[in-house]
Amino acid sequence: MLGDAWERSYGELAWQSSPRAEQMHPWMVLVHGPAGSWGAGVDVRAGAFAGWTVDAEGVSLWLDVRAGADPVVLGGRELEAATVRWIAGNDGPFAAQCALAGALCTDPLPTGPLVGANNWYYAYGRDFDADAVVRDARMIADLVGDHPVRPFEVVDDGWSIDGTADGRQSSGGPWDRGAGSFADMAEVAARIAGEGVRPGLWFRPLQSRREPPAGALRPWEGGWALDPSHPATLETVTADVRRIRAWGFDLIKHDFSTFEAMGRWGFQMGPRPVPGDIRFFDRARTTAEVLVGFYRAIHEAAGDGIVLGCNVVGHLAAGLVQAQRTGDDTSGRVWERTRRMGVNTLAFRLAQHRRFFTVDADCVASTPATAWARNRQFLDLVARSGTALFVSVDPATRTDAVDADLSAALRLALDGGRPGGVEPIDWLHNATPAVWRCAAETLTYDWIEAETGADPYDRTDATSGQGPLLVGGGGAVPDL
Repeated sequence: MLGDAWERSYGELAWQSSPRAEQMHPWMVLVHGPAGSWGAGVDVRAGAFAGWTVDAEGVSLWLDVRAGADPVVLGGRELEAATVRWIAGNDGPFAAQCALAGALCTDPLPTGPLVGANNWYYAYGRDFDADAVVRDARMIADLVGDHPVRPFEVVDDGWSIDGTADGRQSSGGPWDRGAGSFADMAEVAARIAGEGVRPGLWFRPLQSRREPPAGALRPWEGGWALDPSHPATLETVTADVRRIRAWGFDLIKHDFSTFEAMGRWGFQMGPRPVPGDIRFFDRARTTAEVLVGFYRAIHEAAGDGIVLGCNVVGHLAAGLVQAQRTGDDTSGRVWERTRRMGVNTLAFRLAQHRRFFTVDADCVASTPATAWARNRQFLDLVARSGTALFVSVDPATRTDAVDADLSAALRLALDGGRPGGVEPIDWLHNATPAVWRCAAETLTYDWIEAETGADPYDRTDATSGQGPLLVGGGGAVPDL
């Protein structure tokens, strides 16, 4: 049995040979056995958070139709909570997962290969300036050469200003200007484009360092989390997205909105995604409807730009984002995190690629703290898959050999990967599959450090949450 995740996955996805009757499987569930495979799910952009339980008595669908922590007040309106789909087949579990994903989303947004550079996993938002961003753009342009599909340079966290008099850098809004050398963001975008690379920009739409006159949801991290159900919030976010596009950024990566809106990371949600202290301004719409409206506002404001969702509920955003970060952060500091998060999400959510959106398993790092022998394998697999490939390359790690590996992989990814992509082979028994099929080839990767084996401790860089999937207990009814 295999389920999905409420938003990103956190390294927890795996086939269960001994299913737990009380466990809720978000959005969809697959069952595979000697008689074949079947799956059940709900259409994307549902009106409720939908989860499945499977036990000896049958299959149950659970719908959370609250507005935050409160009962929704429909006022006579009829709620379309979910449309249910059911598939069955005998072509194997991966084919069944692909068929189910294809049935649940009939209108993914088309986009070409998403490939480029992002400095997060060597800079982590500190001690970089616009010149460093342009240097990375020049690097990625040199590595891909004359390929007709042009890569991206994504300016990640660390460019914005916190709104105080001293103009410090911040990871919260307002998003109307940058700090220091990023003061003129239109100039930064033009300098990136001048290197023959497409500009991209990260921002955190529901976090403000100033308390807004309307639309505040709760104090958070020295600022305010904004309420996505409030019209003032949607006006602010729409203006921010339009401004970013007007600056000249072709790709917008928006982040943290699930945590800001719902107060939890996906791995903390269990069967009840929203905690009891989240009170939305608009109680006439369910949490799911509020989030869909928020994603739609960003999509419409972006126009013909590319939207990449991160910490976004993928099942509700499919058809409103071109690309989706399907797993939690990889790392430029601890290889084990990349194995746990990146390899796991690539394997277990790969079926959503091009059926929901372009899957982004997160960046491949080249840093002094992580072994290139491991990272280059992840680079190779992602490039072959045709999913999004972004690299974080510390200039100190560049050698002729590293550049050659990067160049070959980036150009392959810009081609769209290998025809037919890749498929995990040992995923029924391995949460980070090592054996993959690519066309007629069978590929074996060595993910685990020989000296220590897999690390049972959470020695991560703590750039985002990580933890086990919390499941309900107490019989076949989830702990609601």
